[in-house]
Amino acid sequence: MSMRSHSLLLLVVLAAALSGCGTVNEKLSAGMGDYVPQWAGGLPADAPPRPGTPQYEAYMKERERKRLLPAADREREEQAQKGATGSASGDAVR
Repeated sequence: MSMRSHSLLLLVVLAAALSGCGTVNEKLSAGMGDYVPQWAGGLPADAPPRPGTPQYEAYMKERERKRLLPAADREREEQAQKGATGSASGDAVR
């Protein structure tokens, strides 16, 4: 075989190997993102739960409940939550 044939064969093998890595990484990244810390590029602390989990169903019910609230009640509830979390986090940061 000539040098050109060897180069072409090597290129085809490398392309096939690289395309195989794409599917492996897709499957791994779906589950591994939950275990990577936020500072290393993982999910933030306030990210919603994954679909299909019981926590996701509860999250969606709470979200729908908030959506159906009148605007004034929703704003009061958000301010109360911010006040409750703001006072606790304000002591921690100095």
